[in-house]
Amino acid sequence: MRGDLVEAGRPGGGGRNVPVPVEPRSVPAPRDSYGVGSYGVADIPEEGSDLAGAIRRFVGVALKWRKLILATAGAFGALGAVYCFLATPLYSATVRIQIDREAGKVVEGGMTSPTEIGGLEFQKTQHELLRSRAMSERVVAAMGLDQAPDFVSAKPSLLGSVLGLFSFGSSSDNENAADAQDAKEAADRRRAVSRLRNDMVVKPLAGSRLVDITYTDSNRARSAAVANAYADAYVASNLDRRFEANSYAKVFLEDQLKQLKIRLEESEKAMLAFAERENMVQTSDQQSIAETNLSAANAALGVLISSRIQAEQAWKQVDETPSTSLPQLLNNKVIEGLRIQRNDLRRDYEEKLETFKPNYPVMMEISSKISAVDKQIAAEVATVRSALKAGYETSLRQEEQMQARITDLTTEVLELQKKSIRYGILKREVDSNRSLYNNLLQRYKEVDVAGGVGTNNIFIVDRAAVPNSPSHPQFLKIIAIALFGGLIVGFAAAYLIEMLDDRLRSPDDVERSLGLPILGVVPASDFPEGLLTDLGNPRSPVAEAYRSLATSLQFSTEHGLPRSIVVTSGGPSEGKSSTAIALARHFAVTGKTVLLVDADMRRPSLHDKLGHSNSVGLSNYLTGMCPIQDVIQDTDVANLWMVASGPLPPNAADILGGTHIFSLISVALEMFDLVIIDSPPMLGLADAQLLGAAASATVFVVGAGQARRGLVRNSLTRLQMARATPLGIVLTKYDARSSSYGYGYGYGHNYGYGQDNSHYSYGNPPPEAQEKPAPKKSDTDASVAA
Repeated sequence: MRGDLVEAGRPGGGGRNVPVPVEPRSVPAPRDSYGVGSYGVADIPEEGSDLAGAIRRFVGVALKWRKLILATAGAFGALGAVYCFLATPLYSATVRIQIDREAGKVVEGGMTSPTEIGGLEFQKTQHELLRSRAMSERVVAAMGLDQAPDFVSAKPSLLGSVLGLFSFGSSSDNENAADAQDAKEAADRRRAVSRLRNDMVVKPLAGSRLVDITYTDSNRARSAAVANAYADAYVASNLDRRFEANSYAKVFLEDQLKQLKIRLEESEKAMLAFAERENMVQTSDQQSIAETNLSAANAALGVLISSRIQAEQAWKQVDETPSTSLPQLLNNKVIEGLRIQRNDLRRDYEEKLETFKPNYPVMMEISSKISAVDKQIAAEVATVRSALKAGYETSLRQEEQMQARITDLTTEVLELQKKSIRYGILKREVDSNRSLYNNLLQRYKEVDVAGGVGTNNIFIVDRAAVPNSPSHPQFLKIIAIALFGGLIVGFAAAYLIEMLDDRLRSPDDVERSLGLPILGVVPASDFPEGLLTDLGNPRSPVAEAYRSLATSLQFSTEHGLPRSIVVTSGGPSEGKSSTAIALARHFAVTGKTVLLVDADMRRPSLHDKLGHSNSVGLSNYLTGMCPIQDVIQDTDVANLWMVASGPLPPNAADILGGTHIFSLISVALEMFDLVIIDSPPMLGLADAQLLGAAASATVFVVGAGQARRGLVRNSLTRLQMARATPLGIVLTKYDARSSSYGYGYGYGHNYGYGQDNSHYSYGNPPPEAQEKPAPKKSDTDASVAA
């Protein structure tokens, strides 16, 4: 806690009671901690890539650089207008033709062109033919455009004019006059063709077979004439291609007919020679004599085999069976008669045997007759058997002979078939050659007839008429294109400037690039009546901005307002000293006792801004030359005291790096409610790091449009390495009207004020501020920069 109040005299003091410690400490006190969150520069978020962020940035860049973009668009529009007034009027004439798809074959249907596969390929082929150089040359030759001086004349170039000054005539010019004339004509023809191709536009109509041919020329009558001539030339060219195809087909068919005729004659001669050599007679019968004989022999062989089988079975049955009761023997008339005779004799013998004995002569005679009949039957059976065997052997021999005959006939038929195959091959070749010859002869006759038919698939739908108004320049279209191009170029230039410019210009830039919160935004001001006067005016935007900054500091930590604050910046003249004075004055006006310390011992400025002496100050205390009571000075603001920098030491960093700075803060916090230290800028110095490490918190000041992103990031990194605690960023010198990223910053500072200026935006000042007269304006206040 603070010590008792005692009277103490100080250089520059006003005789007020100054809080001093009862027993000043000689050792540095530990820095008070307020639980301030740590912000790491390494964790700085990248710019948003969402669509909404991109749109906002696009709009922001457009609004910020609107003057550049509008100026660029205006310049382009003016150039477009100048071009419209200076350009030569051009007239466009259009002829419309219809191109039907061809699908013909050679001489079939009178068409001789090859078939185009697919309508799209055919139409594209025709369009390229329309754009071909040969078509342009045909039109130039038909209209004599290469003879028109105004058509082939080209504007002389600067290089050609300069080279013409150094050209000299020679005696060989007359000798080569003819060559020069030919070269000139060829050059004129090339220029005419090139100009015609450049000014001719072929535009197919989508979804149809119609094509528009547009020609643009400065002469309105010539534009229509050339367009119509182009269509006529295309029609004539198409007919020429057809006639050329007919002529080619005719020559080709004549050559093929000659070759086929020779081949036909050769094949017929070969077939005739083969027939004569092989003794072949071609008949209309389906079968040859050999095949007929073979068929008859096969049928006879079947009959013979059947007869032989029957004879064989009959003979074997008689030969193997001794009985006479076989059908072959029973059916024999002789054997049958003998058997009947024997049966009669046998019956007579049996009858007489009852009367006579066997040796009786009559009985013996009958027995002799029976024996004779038996011999005759046996002889007859043998004869039958011999006849059956002879029949079998005869059938067998006939079968063998027929088989031999069939074998001979088979060989003969096979040989005949081989000859027939060869003969058929020769005959088919003859028939094929004769068919090809007849077909080609028929096509040749058709080509001869179709060659004189002027069929065409190109039709002129609408001929070109002489245009009444120029097609170029189109004023509104050119102006619109120029303005649009100017907007694009202007925005591209603005965006390029934004990309190359790494200065921090807006709160969004600061938060997006540094990753620290914005504690306050101070508008740009020239302070015509001085900083303290402007801060004393409650309706001043600068005063309102610093009051908002002070309020943010009160809520920057979980314990409220830090008791020791270092105010620094990345570079000089960014408004850190003005920020330190404004914060100190605000908290002093609200009733807190505040000590403002000028720790910039390289370029001190607080003593000039507050109108005090710098003969003794911080450097004297840090070097041990005097106690703290001797360096504290009173100010014109109640509850506000200051410590000037004192004489400038040669080694400021060494002085600040000792323990005295910790002792100063510790002792000052027992005497005052708040200590605010104005630090030198970071630059390449270590002063701000040492002060930030000694104080509770650090406020970093960034001048809008002045501080560069890399420098500020490096400064914050160095503060982090020194274990300093940056609370956030104060953006000074901010002009919301010229920035595209205001989003409300810098507006509404006068909200809540009455006409009598009788109250602050957040309450009345304490009695000390009401009773104390307005601070006197120093001669140096006008030089204070925000």
